[in-house]
Formats: sequence, C-alpha cells, structure tokens
Amino acid sequence: MTLVAEEVRIDVPVSGAPRRGVLTRLVARLGNGAVQVVLALVAVFWMVPVFGLLIASLRDESANTADGWWTVFTKPAELTLANYAELVANQAVWQSFLNTFYIAVPATVLVVVMASLASYALAWIEFPGRETLTVVVVGLLVMPIQVALIPVAKLFGALGLFGTITGVVLFHVAFGLPFAIFLLRNFFTGIPRDLIEAARMDGATEWVIFKRVVLPVAKPAIASLTIFQFLWVWNDLLVALVFADQDSAPITVALRAQLRQFGTNIDMLSTGAFLSMVVPLGVFLVFQKYFVQGVLAGSTK
Repeated sequence: MTLVAEEVRIDVPVSGAPRRGVLTRLVARLGNGAVQVVLALVAVFWMVPVFGLLIASLRDESANTADGWWTVFTKPAELTLANYAELVANQAVWQSFLNTFYIAVPATVLVVVMASLASYALAWIEFPGRETLTVVVVGLLVMPIQVALIPVAKLFGALGLFGTITGVVLFHVAFGLPFAIFLLRNFFTGIPRDLIEAARMDGATEWVIFKRVVLPVAKPAIASLTIFQFLWVWNDLLVALVFADQDSAPITVALRAQLRQFGTNIDMLSTGAFLSMVVPLGVFLVFQKYFVQGVLAGSTK
C-alpha cells in the first residue's frame, strides 16, 4: 500500500500596513516643526482671554467702560494696581477668597488619603464582598450631584452643619471619593503582583506594603488625583450656593453676588475673577504632565 502525500496549498491573505488617517498623513507631511508651531499658535489663542482679563483687572472702571482691553497697547498709562488694593480692602471678597482655601485644601487632602487607602484594600486585600463593593463604587460615578442636594441639606440642617465650611467640605469629600477610588484602584491593580507577594513573603504588613511599595509607585496617579480634586472644588459654584452661607461662601459665590449687585462693577469683577483663576491656572501649568499620566493610569488595568 502506497501512501501519496498531496501538497495542500493554503492562501493566506497578506495585509499591508494599516491605513493612516488624514490627520496622521498631514502630520507626517508637515513635520514635527510645523505641528509644534500650530500647537503654539493654538496655545497663544487659548490664552488671549486670560490676558484680556488680566488687563481689565489693571484698568479702572471708566477705562473698561469706554473701550476694550486691547487699547491698553496705545494707552499704557491706564494700568494701575488700585483695583487689587481695593479688593484686598473689601473684607467680604477677601474673606471669600480665604474660604475657598479653607474648603479646597481639606476636601482635597481627605479625598486623596481616604481614596488611597480604600483603593489599596479593593485592589490587593481579599475580603468578603470586595467585588460587590467595587461595583457599588463604580455605580456611584453616574449619580448626579443634583439628586443629593435636598436630602443632604436636610441632613446637614439636622446636624447643624448647614451653612458651614465643614458641611461644604463633607459634601465635596462624599462626591469626590467614587471617582478617586475608581482612578487609584485601576492604577493599583496594574502594579505587578510579584512585587506585592515578595513584600508579604518578607513579613511586611499591609500598612508597610502600602507605604513602602505602593505609594512610591503610585505617585503620578496620586498627584494627578490631587490636581483634579483641587480644581473641581476650587471652581465649584453649585454646592457652595446650596450649602454655604454668607460667612462661609467661597470666591465663586462672592463674584456672583458682585455681578448681581453691581452689574457695571467691571474692575472689581475682573480683579476677583483673575485672582480666583490664577491659582488653578498655575497648578495646571506646573503639573500638566500629571493630568495625562493620571488619565492613562485610570483608563487601563
């Protein structure tokens, strides 16, 4: 019996290089130098309103009412620091500026600390109901703030926290934790398991592992979360309008009151708006790289 082997030919389709999009081809044709020039022009255009607000804050009310801020290039004598001196002398506005720090700093620190500990537990500590608790935390991300305004206001009224800085801070902490835990947990689960297990085999406790192993690796994600939380709380208006009274109101509420009472008080409004903007703007410019790292850390496992 003779066995005849037949040659079987299989046609495997060979796919070429993936097609590049229009934007990719345009970047390749223009080169990195041209792209950087375009991005620089976009950045300059984006900063024009900021520069205009700064100029408006350095001009008196009559100059701002008479013409636009761009005329300062032909009238540099109009620039003055009197608006800032008047703002500092305004006790209500200056106190609201300090209240913003009293609200933003504790709300940021509490969220970062609590979320770091909770995220480590959800990522690396085995306990009953861990997966269910993780699903609940993720589900809280979709709950809008408006749903909880009236119930929490009643609760704060019963506890004597309504209209206080403590009440505003607690509300920001409660609604900042779900996203913070989601972001940090996704980053913590990306840490190699061998690194955690090696520390446990060496006799390290969970606290030592968290402090000596996890925190140094997770610095980019924690720094990014800190920036996100600080910016959100600093620029908040809705929560402050509901839960803060006149003595505990942040700068956003004070500027809104100035706009309502003094519709033509452009010098005061522009000065207060620039001061309230320069802090988060400076934080963003200094730590902008952490924004990208934090988004990437929270988007993958």
